[in-house]
Amino acid sequence: MRAEERSQVAEPSDTGAPGRERARPRDDRRAAWLFLIPALTGFVVFFGYPTVRGFWYSLTDYNLLSAPAFVGGDNYAQLVRDPQFWHSLAVTVYYVVLNIGSQMLLALVLAALMHRLTRSVMLRAMLLLPWLVPNVTVGLIWIWLLDADLGFVNHLLKALDLGTVGFFVSPDWAMPTIAMVNTWAYTGYTALLLYAGMLQIPGHLYESAALDGAGELRMFRSITLPMLRPVLALVLVVSLIGSFQIFDTVAVASKGSGAGSAIRVIYYFIYQQAFQYFHMGYASAAALALALVLGVLTVVQMRLLRASRSDLA
Repeated sequence: MRAEERSQVAEPSDTGAPGRERARPRDDRRAAWLFLIPALTGFVVFFGYPTVRGFWYSLTDYNLLSAPAFVGGDNYAQLVRDPQFWHSLAVTVYYVVLNIGSQMLLALVLAALMHRLTRSVMLRAMLLLPWLVPNVTVGLIWIWLLDADLGFVNHLLKALDLGTVGFFVSPDWAMPTIAMVNTWAYTGYTALLLYAGMLQIPGHLYESAALDGAGELRMFRSITLPMLRPVLALVLVVSLIGSFQIFDTVAVASKGSGAGSAIRVIYYFIYQQAFQYFHMGYASAAALALALVLGVLTVVQMRLLRASRSDLA
């Protein structure tokens, strides 16, 4: 038998062999949907359905004791005319500016120090500890520390002849104090996110800049910040949304506090309308208005920071 005939016998053609089909690419769509079903079910049950139901309640007069009565857009019209709603929104914006400004500045400094000086695992664990403590516990700890009569901080101020400060009582000090407490709690976590982004920056850029005589501040301004922009945009968006949702610390600080409306943020306003005054429809309208505000701010922020374009590639 010749070599050509032996090769034909050893390697029969798929198209000519009876009863055999050409191999088809595997379709994994069914398996993908099976894996997505639990996540989609949770999304529908815990997000989709409550959102639709909340929108329906926002169009009704509902107090938990009687059936919802449809009122159309009356709740939204009342919301526009409600000075307490706008005041709560202004207080929240004031807190967001204080919290994000201090938190991002400290987090950038800590992340840069870890990136350029030390990469200690122990240091990273210590920075994460305040974030692991529940918000209510954080609020209680700082209330005790800053108490006007028994707090350690005021005892220290007395020892230095600086007098006492009603941190959670004074309308002027209450909101900056709450912003300081949450900055303490979340700065370490934010710093770790920024530090993880800095680790993606190629090291040869710093080496080349150092050879050209650039100092650490120049390298931070010319290399770290521009290359960190996508991560920084993500952290800013997440921090913005989280800051607008502040509730735990305010709820703890408002008990027995004389600050009153000075610390009534938008989430606390919604809580009061729903669970103290039982205006469920009105509270739902306020919640949806807040969601709309957050959506608009997120889109604007993502576009201004050009978060979809990465400089790390």
